[in-house]
Amino acid sequence: MAIAAALRREYIYISTILRTLWLLRLVKPGATRLICDIVAAHARKTPQAPAIFCGDEVWSYQALNARANQYAHWAMAQGIGRGSAVALLMENRPDFIAAWLGMFKAGASVALINTNLTGEALAHSIAIAGAAHAIVGAELAAAFEGTRPFLQTAPRAWIQGGGDLDAALAVQPVIDPGLAARGGLTAMDRAFYIYTSGTTGLPKAANFSHMRMLFMMSGFVGALRPRPSDRIYDPLPLYHSTGGVCAVGLAFFSGGALIIKRRFSVHEFWPDIHRHGATMFQYVGELCRYLLNAPPSPLDRGHKIRAITGNGLSAAIWREFQSRFAIHRIVEFYGATESNVSMLNYDGTVGAVGRVPDYSERLLPTRVIRFDVESEMPVRGPDGLCIECDPDEVGECVGGMSRRAGREFEGYTNRADSDKKMLRDVFQKGDIWFRTGDLMRRDEHGYFYFVDRIGDTFRWKGENVATFEVAAALGREAGIREANVYGVAVRGAEGRAGMAALVVDTAFDVGALAAHLKPRLPPYARPIFLRLTPALEVTGTFKQRKLDLVRQGFDPATITDPLYWLDPATGAYEPLTPARYAQIVEGRVKL
Repeated sequence: MAIAAALRREYIYISTILRTLWLLRLVKPGATRLICDIVAAHARKTPQAPAIFCGDEVWSYQALNARANQYAHWAMAQGIGRGSAVALLMENRPDFIAAWLGMFKAGASVALINTNLTGEALAHSIAIAGAAHAIVGAELAAAFEGTRPFLQTAPRAWIQGGGDLDAALAVQPVIDPGLAARGGLTAMDRAFYIYTSGTTGLPKAANFSHMRMLFMMSGFVGALRPRPSDRIYDPLPLYHSTGGVCAVGLAFFSGGALIIKRRFSVHEFWPDIHRHGATMFQYVGELCRYLLNAPPSPLDRGHKIRAITGNGLSAAIWREFQSRFAIHRIVEFYGATESNVSMLNYDGTVGAVGRVPDYSERLLPTRVIRFDVESEMPVRGPDGLCIECDPDEVGECVGGMSRRAGREFEGYTNRADSDKKMLRDVFQKGDIWFRTGDLMRRDEHGYFYFVDRIGDTFRWKGENVATFEVAAALGREAGIREANVYGVAVRGAEGRAGMAALVVDTAFDVGALAAHLKPRLPPYARPIFLRLTPALEVTGTFKQRKLDLVRQGFDPATITDPLYWLDPATGAYEPLTPARYAQIVEGRVKL
């Protein structure tokens, strides 16, 4: 059995890598073939094939390419070309994709603005792109207007969806403007500015080249092998790389169709899957948890889904999710918009975010190095170099920088932000590696497992507590629908005490929780404090926000949500009263 499993593992990995490398043979720094050319080729070959479904709308490849051409001619008429950036602030719909395809045809880059931002944060995102023009969906026109007090020079806003841009586009020709319009644009030119989610502070804009885009799309195509008949359901925001690049590439590389949703909806998810005949879908981990928490439905099965891909699917719910919804294949991946580290879990090993076996380290240089949680810095040996972790030892994941497609760190618009992500003198003097900011472990076969974000992991009782793993353990408890775990300072105590903000339903039994956590978590990792809240704040890409929760702490005088603490006298979670809080902060109660 062990030999058979090993042969299967290596066959899947090697065959997929070779398939991906074949796709990448044309992706070179000087290449001029971009994703807009791939779409145009489908428009010529299969003009009436569906390219995008959105509600009741169906756009063929011919229609999509024609609309992109109109955007290109409009851009050229405004003097927008190579070296120009255009801000795109629009909710998910076909015009979102047509707009950036058209900007590529004109040679311009596009700043994909987070549609959840308002005020100063929105103004900051627009300003750092340096765009003179902004394409704004009518639904977000008011939000755009709200940025003017924060902008020294506001870009010219063009409103799409009942505004002036519709009329301007209507008079543009639908013919392709030709390669000359791009002014020598190559794969190394910037395609997008894509922004960090802003879980702490203002968003940062990451540079995202055409080369990186094609590299990323090719990786997913090589892994999932989409066909022209495939329909990829994408309920994620198009302004982010997961929903706006990975899913789009799966559809457009193969000539398949992309199914987009204005916003993710638990109640409409499976009806949409059946209605449009989806064969794949893109996920993030919290999306899977939302679906699993929903009541069972006849639509959970009987669909055409043959594979799904995404990131953040917890090992704690992996098998349950796969079984309940009859998902044949799950391709979990790891990567961030700005990161040069990317990998996929081709064979569906539960919990793994990807695999880099020893023999492929030169192709995909990805390592795990020892890390000090308290100083939040890598551990160095007597020679001043970093120390690689042993198998299954937790450390920071780092990626070697090179000129190879997809491995170069393209950085942020702010040089200082880029420098913070670079680690020098790692395995030899003078080398440079990218810091992912993620704690991982790598097993003997090269599978990587996500442990926690640096800054989220905290020390308590002399041990490292990984919030991701604690949240996974809590998520297995009946009645807990969502869990956000973080550390809070306690006066007089070293480190930070664990706290969990929970969204629960009527099945939750707080009295039984402590006993249920004993076999799942070591004593130091069990949350000391609980906060029952009606909802958890998340980013537009479903990443949980922790900073405000950490700042608010566990004081019942300032928090209206029900609070509990793990009473060592009873071994159970008891209500946290103002009197008990005073005893804790005064050091009269031992935690």
